[in-house]
Amino acid sequence: MRVEVAYAKPEEQVILNVTLPEGSTAEDAINSSGILKRFPEIDLAKTKIGIFSSACKLDHVLKEYDRVEIYRPLEHDPKDARRSRASKEVET
Repeated sequence: MRVEVAYAKPEEQVILNVTLPEGSTAEDAINSSGILKRFPEIDLAKTKIGIFSSACKLDHVLKEYDRVEIYRPLEHDPKDARRSRASKEVET
């Protein structure tokens, strides 16, 4: 079956095509893609992943044409950023 593995940094986005046997997992796709060698900062023990923007675990069994997405941690908590903007608006 054919699947994609996607990872994006601010300066670079990568989508790799992988062919795997039926019953393969998201972790199998990530390992087969070679993306961990290309981006050694990815730590699967800490990194969240998903299939088409829906979070999943590494043992998630894939279907044909799934896209495994590897997510980077957020630099700023969106809730904190909103609170900060709101407090600045109140001050003015």
